[in-house]
Amino acid sequence: MGLLSGLMGLTSDVDVNEVHAELAPIMIDGEEIVLAFAVVRDMLVFTDLRLIIVDKQGMTGRKRTIQSIPYRAITTFSIETAGTFDADSEMTIWVSGQPPFTRELSRRSNIAGIQKALAEGVLGRR
Repeated sequence: MGLLSGLMGLTSDVDVNEVHAELAPIMIDGEEIVLAFAVVRDMLVFTDLRLIIVDKQGMTGRKRTIQSIPYRAITTFSIETAGTFDADSEMTIWVSGQPPFTRELSRRSNIAGIQKALAEGVLGRR
């Protein structure tokens, strides 16, 4: 967890090696996971090529929707932080040719790390 722990002094409970093992069947040869964040029950996985969103469903979380978004398709994104009386934050991503989609982020999510990873991916610094 060295890379995750070092990110602006914030930690995530996602081990990049475990995420790589879980997503290995859908990874392209040579694709590298750069960062991974736990978001409530779901995961945001930033590779050098794309953003992968793993949405765990059902009681056990065995049913999953895996969404792959190339950085070049992301036109805009926003992250709304939780206020004093808000329980959760929200992330909205606009993908070219599709309506925007929103994901709730828990108050404990690494909001700054997610924002930075999205900016680096969209602006082509990955």
